[in-house]
Amino acid sequence: MKHVIRSAVLIAGFAAGAGTAFADTIPGMRGHDHTGVTVPDMKQAVDFFTNVIGCKKAMSFGPFADDKGTFMKDLLGVDPKAVVEEITMVRCGFGSNIELFKYTAPDQKDATPKNSDIGGYHIAFYVDDVAAAKAYLEGKGVATRMGPLPVNEGPAAGQTILYFQAPWGLQLEAISYPHGMAYEKDAETVLWSPKDPGK
Repeated sequence: MKHVIRSAVLIAGFAAGAGTAFADTIPGMRGHDHTGVTVPDMKQAVDFFTNVIGCKKAMSFGPFADDKGTFMKDLLGVDPKAVVEEITMVRCGFGSNIELFKYTAPDQKDATPKNSDIGGYHIAFYVDDVAAAKAYLEGKGVATRMGPLPVNEGPAAGQTILYFQAPWGLQLEAISYPHGMAYEKDAETVLWSPKDPGK
């Protein structure tokens, strides 16, 4: 009888929890694995990410193409005659990986988006000192924007940022928040941070 009562209590507890709203999730989703970026020149891109940013090359593979069918369109949503000449994966510190693609395609466009464009994007790297990062980048001939800019108000207060660009126009950012950000004080969910990957 005790077992039946205990089971009833557990079921009631689960049923009560079932009314709580939870966001759906991809089954088994664990986190962000990589960001893929198509580059105009693989050698230039690998050199920039390894010798300027400080990432490490993990592997390269390719080419991939389908001269007769629609494999490339079916798999990747690109022109059926598109060719992935090379893919190179780099690992950057305690962050997720970056996958560099070198494509050719009959309908390929060469238009690097601005941050304000729909589909625009940037890759941010956590650094300990944004001012030191700016001096280093400028010493390497990298184009930087205004900054370092400290954020002193709102939920992001505590961070300092600097935008910069790869030689081919890819938008990048150096960010630091050594003492955290203001939103964390009352946050139910805290953003993942490479300065404390296990948090």
